[in-house]
Amino acid sequence: MLNIQTVTKSYGTFKALRGVSLQAQGGEVFGLLGPNGAGKTTLLRILATLLRPDGGAVTLAGHDIQADPEAVRRSVGVVNGGMGLPARLTGREVLRSFAVLYGLSRAQADARIAELDDRLELGRTLDTRAGDYSTGMKQKVVIARAVLHDPPVLVLDEAASGLDIFARRTLLDFVQATRAPGRLTVYSTHVMSEVEEVCDRVAILHEGALVTVGRQADILAATGERSLERAFFALVRPEVSRAR
Repeated sequence: MLNIQTVTKSYGTFKALRGVSLQAQGGEVFGLLGPNGAGKTTLLRILATLLRPDGGAVTLAGHDIQADPEAVRRSVGVVNGGMGLPARLTGREVLRSFAVLYGLSRAQADARIAELDDRLELGRTLDTRAGDYSTGMKQKVVIARAVLHDPPVLVLDEAASGLDIFARRTLLDFVQATRAPGRLTVYSTHVMSEVEEVCDRVAILHEGALVTVGRQADILAATGERSLERAFFALVRPEVSRAR
């Protein structure tokens, strides 16, 4: 579902990505873990065709991101922590307007909205204007908007940022439920507990480079640590790990 080969990206003299290569399969939730500035968001923007890599190649759901970006966009839903909504529209109006862009009929759109209402507990957000939303309400509609067309690949970039405990629980349960054959969810965060809960495999980025990738149990075994947080420090900041 995702094949990244030696991808590089620089902003002037700053190297945001340094030859990153990794693969992710259908049927898994794949974690992208790293501190702020590790290169996670740059990599995800490349996957979403919002940025072009300086070098390397990426295929997503069988489509080359540079040769066939339109097919990639049809195959992916993207959520980050800073997406906005038109303040004057209700959640239902937002979703119906995007359904038109996705080529869904009104009946198809309303059926999908009802399904997402059940899965994301949208409730009164559907008929409340977005300008009156809490952070959690807004993020639920942003997620519903991203998956309205039922894409095979979902990219979540710090999607739980700013959510209260109830909205965060709904999000993590939703991510767990996306795990299915022929589907891939890429979950990017710097919050270790979220990765430990929902991700099957994890790639750790640090300073634009891939440090390691594998199942959590294998990363713990390789580092001799008991938690993903301690394993992370052992890999990227061994001097901190020893002090702890």
